[in-house]
Amino acid sequence: MRILYIGDIMGDMGIASVEKLLPEIVKTEKVDFVVAQAENVTAGKGISLLDYLKLKKLGIDAFTGGNWSLAKDTIIPSLNNPEEPIVRPANYPKGTDGLGYKIINKNGQKVLIISLLGQIVGRDSKRQMDNPLKVVDEIIEKFKSENPIIVVNFHGDYSSEKKVIGYYLDGRASLVVGDHWHIPTANAMVLPKGTAHITDVGMCGSLDSSLGVKLSSIIERWQKNIQTINVLEDSGRMQFNAVLADIDEKTHLATEIKQIQKTV
Repeated sequence: MRILYIGDIMGDMGIASVEKLLPEIVKTEKVDFVVAQAENVTAGKGISLLDYLKLKKLGIDAFTGGNWSLAKDTIIPSLNNPEEPIVRPANYPKGTDGLGYKIINKNGQKVLIISLLGQIVGRDSKRQMDNPLKVVDEIIEKFKSENPIIVVNFHGDYSSEKKVIGYYLDGRASLVVGDHWHIPTANAMVLPKGTAHITDVGMCGSLDSSLGVKLSSIIERWQKNIQTINVLEDSGRMQFNAVLADIDEKTHLATEIKQIQKTV
């Protein structure tokens, strides 16, 4: 199975880049299953039901989560529904809206999607989180008898955390992708025991910006030491960042991973 994991889709320009590039990539790369990081889709904070349905129509099979997963009320029913292919971080405390892992069936294969949040993530750094290593162990054990292909995203600030989770799951997960930075790292590889991994996959959206935000608002804040509002860039060049992993359908381990980086 060829799995394409798309980095954080950031705002309208992120949606536009996916709309423009995804169909051709799926065709030329013979992609079987598409996963996208969806916590920044709608105006940079969360994903609305409307945008979720639009991206599903574009051919995205599953959506992972992060610290803004619960920002839009309209997506909560889908997060709670085991049949809808969208998750929020699994290591949020019990009682939090939404599900942190789901099984998706595609072409006779079961794919288990798991989202995890790093323990130091910006505004959520003081929020009580369950230990992501213990949580992912429990989830993998729960589905051991079903033997699914396992895709894990780790949404975190620290490169060390994102690196460690790859090796921690090496040989147990098919693909482990770090995201949240919006800047791709150059270390996509198959780890020694067969798990495809990258520290950060990058983003989809504005290229000439600060992680999708207008440079003018960031520079003024920095230069004048004043508070400014983050305004998403809505014009100019766009970027599309993803990884493509080849997964053996018998062993469910990776044979190859490569980065896909395009600008339009």
